Parts: sequence; C-alpha cells; structure tokens
Amino acid sequence: MSLTPSHRSRIELLIELVLVAIVMTGSKALFDQVDWRFAGPFSMGCTITTIALISYFRKESWANLGFRKLRHWWSGPLILPQALLGVIVIIGIGAGAAYLGDALGAWNVDETPEGVEARWGNVEGNLPVYLLWLAIIWTSAAFGEEIFFRGYLIDRVGRFLPKARWASFIAILIPALIFGAVHAYYQGFRGFVVTGLIGLALGALYLANKRNLWPNILAHGAVDTLGFTAMYLDLDI
Repeated sequence: MSLTPSHRSRIELLIELVLVAIVMTGSKALFDQVDWRFAGPFSMGCTITTIALISYFRKESWANLGFRKLRHWWSGPLILPQALLGVIVIIGIGAGAAYLGDALGAWNVDETPEGVEARWGNVEGNLPVYLLWLAIIWTSAAFGEEIFFRGYLIDRVGRFLPKARWASFIAILIPALIFGAVHAYYQGFRGFVVTGLIGLALGALYLANKRNLWPNILAHGAVDTLGFTAMYLDLDI
C-alpha cells in the first residue's frame, strides 16, 4: 500500500528531526570534552547551521521560522512594547516559579547550583569574560535558542499534530520541555522547571505575536544581559 502525501511528509519530517537531534546532542558531547562551559553555544551553532542548510535545500522561507515580513509601517515600532512584555513575563515567571519552588521545599533560592557557579563564577568584575558572554547571549541564546525552540520546533511539532484546539498548546509544550531539559545539565532540577515554564511562556508569546520571533529575541537577550550585568557588578537581585 502506497503512502499518502500526508504520511510521506510526516516521515520526512521525522527523519529531519532525528538528524537535527543527532547534530545537537553529538556536537555537544564532542565539545564537552574540550570545554563544557561553551558546549551549549557550540552545539546551538551547529544546530542552527543544520536548520539553515535544510531550509536552503528545501527552498523554505525563513518566515516559517519566525522571521516574518512586517506588513504595516507600525509593525516595527510595535516590536518594542511586545519585547518589553516579554521581559516582564520572563522575569515574573522565572522569579515566581523559583520562589514557589523554594516555598514548597523543592530547592533553596539562596543556594546557587554548583553548575552555575562553575560555569559563570568568573564573570564578576572580569570585563573580558563579561563581554564574551554578552556576545554569546545575543548570538547563541537570544537568536539561536529562539530560532530553534520557538521558530523551528513549534513549527515542526505543529506539523505533526491534527488541526485541533489543543494542538497549539502541545506545539509549545514539547519545545518548552526540551528547553528546560537542555538547561538542566548545569542548573539541575530547579533549572529544568523554571526554564521550562519560561519556555512555555515564550512559546505562548510567540504565537500571540503571530509567529514574529523578533520580540522573543529582544526579550530573551535583554533579560540575559540584565542577569550577566548583575553578576559582573556583583548585585544581589
């Protein structure tokens, strides 16, 4: 029995996702042997390169990954308040989830996870290291993670799902779980939960902004910049 176009498309999509997963995990495992602190950004770079090549050979528009053409003159300025809303949501959910977990006894917010200290403990007062991480933030985290976890994964997961009311929630839930999981290797269980919830919120904002990725990119980069600036200046926030 021959496959229908729909089944054939899903099989091709599954093969693509497996390929991307192999590149992501394989490159991270490889660079872990060199310097684990930078394995994540290195892996994200390899992953985004793979996605770009797939999009090129498929002649697929980057609009499918969130880089949509602005339709109206006011669409550009509107990105800034959308990004500001993203900043508020990220900080609110991140802090709220962290302190709720502390209240429930899941973790202690006064204790910094060992992996976080080992990875970023030398940022304080060190201008070259601070600037290096700012560059990584805006390339690997703000652009890379938003392209992959929101633009790419939400699109691909959504293609698997039937057209139903619950499909949009599943399409942002699965990438959010993966987003939390890839941060758990140095942030632990607390990082998985808090980052996963932030990923869920960013996915919802992405869909609410009609799959325009720019507000997410700006919000993600701004929040991480605030966090690293606080570490550099040794501010207790």
